[in-house]
Amino acid sequence: MKMAALCSEFGDLVQIKKQLISVISLCKERGLVHSVKWASELAFALNPLPTDGLPPPPPVTEEDVQDLDAFALAKSYFDLKEYDRAAYFLRGCHSQKAYFLYMYSRYLSGEKKKDDETVDSLGPLEKGQVRNEALRELRVELSKKHAVGELDGFTLYLYGVVLRKLDLLKEAVEVFVEATHTLPLHWGAWLELCNLVTNIEMLKTLSLPNCWIKDFFMAHIYTELQMIKEALQKYQSLIEAGFSKSTYIISQIAVAYHNIRDIDQALALFNELREHDPYRIENMDTFSNLLYVKSMKPELSYLAHNLVEIDKYRVETCCVIGNYYSLRSQHEKAALYFQRALKLNPRCLGAWTLMGHEYMEMKNTSAAIQAYRHAIEVNKRDYRAWYGLGQTYEILKMPFYCLYYYRRAHQLRYEKLSQQVEAKKCYWRAYSVGDVEKMALLKLAKLHEQLTESDDAAQSYIIYIQDIFSCGEQLEHAEVSTALRYLGQYYFKNKLYDEASLCAQRCCDYNDAREEGKALLRQISQVRDQIETPTAELFIPLSENNTPVKRVSPLNLSSFTP
Repeated sequence: MKMAALCSEFGDLVQIKKQLISVISLCKERGLVHSVKWASELAFALNPLPTDGLPPPPPVTEEDVQDLDAFALAKSYFDLKEYDRAAYFLRGCHSQKAYFLYMYSRYLSGEKKKDDETVDSLGPLEKGQVRNEALRELRVELSKKHAVGELDGFTLYLYGVVLRKLDLLKEAVEVFVEATHTLPLHWGAWLELCNLVTNIEMLKTLSLPNCWIKDFFMAHIYTELQMIKEALQKYQSLIEAGFSKSTYIISQIAVAYHNIRDIDQALALFNELREHDPYRIENMDTFSNLLYVKSMKPELSYLAHNLVEIDKYRVETCCVIGNYYSLRSQHEKAALYFQRALKLNPRCLGAWTLMGHEYMEMKNTSAAIQAYRHAIEVNKRDYRAWYGLGQTYEILKMPFYCLYYYRRAHQLRYEKLSQQVEAKKCYWRAYSVGDVEKMALLKLAKLHEQLTESDDAAQSYIIYIQDIFSCGEQLEHAEVSTALRYLGQYYFKNKLYDEASLCAQRCCDYNDAREEGKALLRQISQVRDQIETPTAELFIPLSENNTPVKRVSPLNLSSFTP
């Protein structure tokens, strides 16, 4: 029975439980431990099946029977992480299950050797050129099988992983999508696909199978893309569908609240999570970030000691200890523990970013830049690393770089979270440190415009125009006409007809604004004789948040000539 045919709607939780039990067995045979854990946690959250309701075991082929002894022996070596030994005894097998374990053993052997060489020869801040030497051979062999349609869902997943590791990202996405269609219940393929989707537009282009597991994928990708409102709605619908006891969903919702800085809600969920699963280590580094932000030293100390007792050699444990020392302003010790985390997992995003913060505290800007860059290499969606780079280059008085990184941080974080206050601060800060491209104020003005903050938008547009002309640039600058159009309407609405008329006249110098300028001039001529024109008021140009506020002073355009 093909796994693709097993998908059902949420209405039949018994059928979903059967599917989860089946895929747990399949993944366990192949050593896919993380997918086993994910499916097991979901299955545990659903009601037990009656004895006669258990799913039948997967069918056994003739090739499976022939490979039975070799597979059992190789799997025992695989479980002991003796990957080369496992691959050796599988080299003559023909069943799909044995072929996957053979290729997966070769892949993991190469990864283990790469990691060992990286730890032995390189510091965590060095840009190692160590590679998994098995990748190219694996790609050649798998691509031949793929071309003739001989890869099952699991081997398609492995092929996608190999392509991703070789930076063949477009091909990897296509293969992972194919893997989700062939074997929809394998969470690993969905998760790998999630890591390659860079924006919502790309997500919309993917042709994904209609399966209940797709809702888990969508919730996860929404969180990754900082679409937190949509993510929370998805998780709420999953809870209502019958997964209310799932610790996985509780943890994901807690992470989502962490991402939008709803600290109290996130803390409450993490505390609930620890009640249900007191020996859990996964996500505890995120929990420690919240305790750090709230300066909860006793709670953070307790968490650190608790995790050390459970497993002191886990990445999350090292990050929690690092946060604890950072909160105590022992930044060298904190950096040391983040380095330990990276020795355990060089692709740990949080550790790279947090280590960058510690180096910033120690005034080691060079090391901070390297750490933040490594974080971005691991995940280009990490707004904290982009913002950290912006701060670092601001300290180094390199405004062009500073602006670029602040802008990337803003694009990733603030617009999508509708955190307009942070967005405005980010743009104003970019302008303040020296906006070479003259775009930060323009973006700020448009943001105020979207929020119907007309006075603030007008003030931003005025400073923008004044900056353009103060540096001797021509009136043909791309967005001057946009600013003039807005200011013309703004002054007209506030009955400042002289200023509105000047803006309208200048609009006539631009092809894209000429008709609007003429229309505005006609409106002004109709009303200016009937209503006395008030005097423009002068207001303080900046607020406490360093963004323009209040009614603006009239713009003097008399010295600006086309």
